[in-house]
Amino acid sequence: MSVTLPPFSCTHSPNLPELLWELKFSIAITTYQAGKVIIFSATSPEGLIQLPRNFEKAMGMTVENGRMAVATRNEVVVLSNSTALAPNYGIQPNVYDGLFIPRAVYFSGEIDLHDMGWSKEGLVAVNTRFSCLSLINDEFSFKPIWKPAFISDLVPVDRCHLNGMVMVDGAPKYVTALGATDSAKGWRTSVETGGILMDVESNQIISSGLPMPHSPRIYDGKLYVLLSATGELARVDVSSGKYDVITRFNGFVRGMAKHGDFLFIGLSKLRQNSSTFRDLPIAQKALQCGIAVVHLPTGNEIGFLKYENSVEELYDIQILPNMRKPGILGIDSMEHRKALVTPTDSYWSEPEPNKDL
Repeated sequence: MSVTLPPFSCTHSPNLPELLWELKFSIAITTYQAGKVIIFSATSPEGLIQLPRNFEKAMGMTVENGRMAVATRNEVVVLSNSTALAPNYGIQPNVYDGLFIPRAVYFSGEIDLHDMGWSKEGLVAVNTRFSCLSLINDEFSFKPIWKPAFISDLVPVDRCHLNGMVMVDGAPKYVTALGATDSAKGWRTSVETGGILMDVESNQIISSGLPMPHSPRIYDGKLYVLLSATGELARVDVSSGKYDVITRFNGFVRGMAKHGDFLFIGLSKLRQNSSTFRDLPIAQKALQCGIAVVHLPTGNEIGFLKYENSVEELYDIQILPNMRKPGILGIDSMEHRKALVTPTDSYWSEPEPNKDL
């Protein structure tokens, strides 16, 4: 007799909660397919829990200095961590050691934002629909700050599928795209081999012919990228444009974060009915969704988390350092409206009693 699993059921390697517990951190992921931000935390060296929150079509995410930004279908939500409010959170007191609370919402419109990061100028997002990097602010839907040299003008037709970005010294440094094309969805004609890596400052292509590159990251001064079409983690020599494959996975890889010597890499199932994905080299192997844990010095995969249902595609992964069990409030919950935080104090507000004026 078959057993119906509860939603968001997952399995994991025994060492995953031990790793989170010993290094005192949590992991946050976005899944646009399920419309969630999900935080994984260890309850002990043997126990792992997850905390899903609703964020419609959650895509790019960045975490820095106690702030979190999440790109959703039509908005960018900025949250701030309050360690003072966390212990007396009314619904679950004395549970969380941090609490991410919504503080601002930017109404960007549906522009398909991917990777994000805070620069010296503010919050920068990869604007895939308009093929540019954008500053997210309260003046416009977005403010373009850079576009690839081969993009002739900014129109909402996804000309090159610009997707990944890594920051260096508070500014965008490298980006990835699925093609050096200047026509509406022109990248689709060579999706398996047309990917590029670009230097933002010089506006030059430094590596081409890449199989669907995503998630460029710099770790210990070296540039890494995920090659999604082949399920590979690669290290790129920026002077020559050549790359070495560190390890391979049975999944569509996208989303990567590092803590200590360990990389956490997102794996997604592929939509078999998608003309973009069904013919990829990894298509027949990409049957699981979850997180792979890699020991970077050796390149060995040493742990995993695998979803059994509910979640099939991930986009981003971020580390929440020095937080064993953080909470998060979504904008669909009224609870965040009760959180009052000043530079010196914090309070949970109580409703005012009805009084005659």
